[in-house]
Amino acid sequence: ETEPLTSKKDVSDCNEGEDCKENRLLRNPKSALRLVEDGNKVHPSQGDKGEAAQISNGYSGVQNSVPCNGMGEVEDAQCTAPAATTTTTTTTSTTCGAEGQQQLMELEDRETWSKKIDFLLSVIGYAVDLGNVWRFPYICYQNGGGAFLIPYTIMAIFGGIPLFYMELALGQYHRNGCISIWRKICPIFKGIGFAICIIDLYVASYYNTIMAWAFYYLVSSFTAELPWTSCTNAWNTGNCTNYFSKDNVSWSPHSISPAEEFYTRQVLQVHRSDGLDDLGGISWQLTLCLLLIFTIVYFSIWKGVKTSGKVVWVTATFPYIILFILLVRGATLPGAWRGVLYYVKPDWQKLLATEVWVDAAAQIFFSLGPGFGVLLAYASYNKFHNNCYQDALVTSSVNCATSFVSGFVIFTVLGYMAEMRNEDVSEVAKDAGPSLLFITYAEAIANMPASTFFAIIFFLMLLTLGLDSTFAGLEGVITGILDEFPHVWSKRRELFVLGLIIICFLGSLATLTFGGAYVVKLFEEYATGPAVLTVVFLEAVAVAWFYGITQFCNDVKEMLGFTPGWYWRVCWVAISPIFLLFVTCSFLSNPPELRLFDYNYPYWTTVVGYCIGTSSIICIPIYMVYRLIITPGTLKERILKSITPETATEIPFGDIRMNAV
Repeated sequence: ETEPLTSKKDVSDCNEGEDCKENRLLRNPKSALRLVEDGNKVHPSQGDKGEAAQISNGYSGVQNSVPCNGMGEVEDAQCTAPAATTTTTTTTSTTCGAEGQQQLMELEDRETWSKKIDFLLSVIGYAVDLGNVWRFPYICYQNGGGAFLIPYTIMAIFGGIPLFYMELALGQYHRNGCISIWRKICPIFKGIGFAICIIDLYVASYYNTIMAWAFYYLVSSFTAELPWTSCTNAWNTGNCTNYFSKDNVSWSPHSISPAEEFYTRQVLQVHRSDGLDDLGGISWQLTLCLLLIFTIVYFSIWKGVKTSGKVVWVTATFPYIILFILLVRGATLPGAWRGVLYYVKPDWQKLLATEVWVDAAAQIFFSLGPGFGVLLAYASYNKFHNNCYQDALVTSSVNCATSFVSGFVIFTVLGYMAEMRNEDVSEVAKDAGPSLLFITYAEAIANMPASTFFAIIFFLMLLTLGLDSTFAGLEGVITGILDEFPHVWSKRRELFVLGLIIICFLGSLATLTFGGAYVVKLFEEYATGPAVLTVVFLEAVAVAWFYGITQFCNDVKEMLGFTPGWYWRVCWVAISPIFLLFVTCSFLSNPPELRLFDYNYPYWTTVVGYCIGTSSIICIPIYMVYRLIITPGTLKERILKSITPETATEIPFGDIRMNAV
């Protein structure tokens, strides 16, 4: 007991010499140390897992036995080590097949971030995306201005940040992607991982199209006169009204700004489509833009986090430089104060409306982004004792602050627009979503001094905001698949990433048609919203109620050295699931009525939207049924085995990696 656990004598006691390496690491999962109860042949209960036996180096090992096949049989291959106490016996069990290969890959080939700042910038770049620039300002002024910050902050504290912290801790502790991690938590919920991958593919199929629009604007900005400043172009109609011209013009209800016609008739060309019934042909200009974007994405992520961690130094920091420049420029424009006042002036009566709280909950959830497998993937490349608690607080705070500051960037310009039109800010701020950026803000930039310069940096900012979010979303899929099938793809990452990029590009073709904007709107509202909410709700339930909040907190203590307090426990067990259930039920009970430009979506599109959303989360019940069918034993035994972790998690104890569940 007085000898350190990491001494060479400990290692030399192994029955099979090839398992004991010169660096005193048990590299082969067949000989990994595990602490089990003497004679125990089945998995312990969830409560038993939390009981730890003290080891001489001060760490605790969790009592558990992990079978080769995950069904309860314990193999006889053992590797003995000096007893840490007189009440425990140190044994091992073999791990076979793909599971054994996976554990071996985790120990030997798992890469880590080059620097801590690479991880932080990647997470910030993922969380801070295009939605921070257009969605938050719009929702804020729509729901009471400054008063909206109260429900927003409450929802962040009790819902968004706890879920954000939970995913970072899970990924860092278990060091697995969104699919294989469930073997270590609650195997019957493994379908969550497959659902996440499908959702990420849906997002990639429309999100990058929005970046293609921004790229088209960027290329069009390299002119002395921006093409959306006049009504003399081939795509303009008789309703085009340029109220920024030197001539005195009147703004009528039928007037259309040159910026709106450039967006709808030149970039999107929606006038050549009759709606979702007839999408029309594919825009070759947008196709080329999207192809270039996917090329950039491929060469940024094909080698893993070692390369993407360097790219985000540009894509995550550049937007903040541009936001600062645009904020200073916007503050100096005439009428800017009108926009700021409209943005922050509180309307306390709005707080009595349920819709405001639903919007606050949805905004903080989709802004921080749990449920897409990205936080699990990124955190899995951290060092085991990295302070993910601090990371969660820092990155979520930066994200929320960015959203709030972006509102000033947008509304100073809207105030300027209202001043020029001689209208109220509410009339100018009618556009929501991408239209707020591509019509309203683009028009304001076009009529500033040095408009070409500001247009170039603005659309560059949109591109960089979107790129690192795309890196993250695809990395969630890549890590999930590679960790689940290491024997197939571990040495072929570049080829797998190429295939994934091609699939995403082909899946985006419908959004590149003349009616592609209608498809983007449909996917944005239905393909991700309710599906991701359902996924994260089940994830929170599986971790807090099945895996066990006590066990999860013990895992966090192993990493950080302290146990999460009662606030975090209450949030994970009750408040966060209720928060998710509240938002999901509100969405399902009041589905959005879709409208884009002058096109009202027909009723059947709602059915199609729900079918798209269901196509991902259907993986969860299907896998549950499959799991129960393939598991031997009575129904009760099948359920118990299906909710019991079947694969050990490698935990570093000094120079030895201990297996614990």
